[in-house]
Amino acid sequence: MTNARNHRINGDRLWDSLMEMAKIGPGIAGGNNRQTLTDFDAQGRALFQRWCEAEGLTMAVDKMGTMFMRREGTDPSLPPVCIGSHLDTQPTGGKYDGILGVLAGLEVVRSLNELGLKTRHPIEVINWTNEEGARFAPAMMASGVFAGMQSLEQAYATADRDGKTVESELKRIGWMGEEKVGDRPMKAFFELHIEQGPILETEGVDIGIVTHGQGLIWLEITLTGKESHTGTTPMPMRRNAGLGMARVTELVEQVALSHAPNAVGAIGHAEVYPCSRNIIPGRTVFTCDLRSPDLAILEDMEAKVIAGATEIAKTIGLEIETKRVGGFDPVTFDETCVGQLRAAAERLGYSHKNLVSGAGHDACWVNRVVPTAMVMCPCVDGLSHNEAEEIHPEWARAGTDVLFHAVLESAEVMS
Repeated sequence: MTNARNHRINGDRLWDSLMEMAKIGPGIAGGNNRQTLTDFDAQGRALFQRWCEAEGLTMAVDKMGTMFMRREGTDPSLPPVCIGSHLDTQPTGGKYDGILGVLAGLEVVRSLNELGLKTRHPIEVINWTNEEGARFAPAMMASGVFAGMQSLEQAYATADRDGKTVESELKRIGWMGEEKVGDRPMKAFFELHIEQGPILETEGVDIGIVTHGQGLIWLEITLTGKESHTGTTPMPMRRNAGLGMARVTELVEQVALSHAPNAVGAIGHAEVYPCSRNIIPGRTVFTCDLRSPDLAILEDMEAKVIAGATEIAKTIGLEIETKRVGGFDPVTFDETCVGQLRAAAERLGYSHKNLVSGAGHDACWVNRVVPTAMVMCPCVDGLSHNEAEEIHPEWARAGTDVLFHAVLESAEVMS
């Protein structure tokens, strides 16, 4: 690299920004509830916009509401090197999942400005809409439309539990842009994220270099039985959809364990109707989350769950409906981008190891159309999607340092 090789980002400034963003959409136990396309999401976007524009960045917004904040390069005709993640959270989310990756991108720009460094390629910091998929399924929605994994019309028609659509909520909060989704060229995309697992902290490693991502299938199952009184209906005459869901839950556990150690599976979303203390459930709707870095294993898991759930339903007199509501194939990240992250960690003296990401990220979709890589920092006890999610400031700084230097190399910093 150039004489920029020893530069570091301002870790205190990054941390202050994380804490300031966490004030928007506070949770009830120290985390955040800033779900996508809510008023809190709009407030978070507006704060991020103000911070970026204060650094001289210009904003573009596409029809999915994704924000592209641009720092011009010395050659504006070149495609930008992009950094980003998401600002939306789970209903009981933490302060760092996604947010770190967006604000780290802002900190890269702030550090470049502070150091007076220019790059040949433009740099863009991105906030992707609806990464979490908590309110509107599937997850990684905007990046999925960007990569051609679903159409804009499909995304727009997606409704939440109250019947509000992505299209109507984008318009309501004022963040539906004019730019066609997927039209923006990119040289490369880098995403910093907390690990969301225990490996880095347990092994005392500073940096995770993500080489692959697990594939995922979200399989939604609806079981329909018959609502009846819990006190008066004889046991042999019941058509208990709750019982069916319980047995499928155990089935998912068995299927995942049969493909140990890398495959995982669980039921995290479940709805029981009519959800009354003295009524046997007549309907359950729940989602099986199946993951593996091996596509053949992933598809085998899905097939076994469908076959087993169908047999369970038949045995206890239930009707069954299954459908995929989300998913993606296993991911292999770009060797050049991965190498730039690894080289940055080594130059800066940070310990590092290769990781396979068990969670889905916007980078997983973007990687289909743009050279992409991910870098991870530890999180306390590997806990995420929980208001108790926590990282240490030095972890955030180290991850952003590595991101900074990889981006400088890719964007060709000028001496």
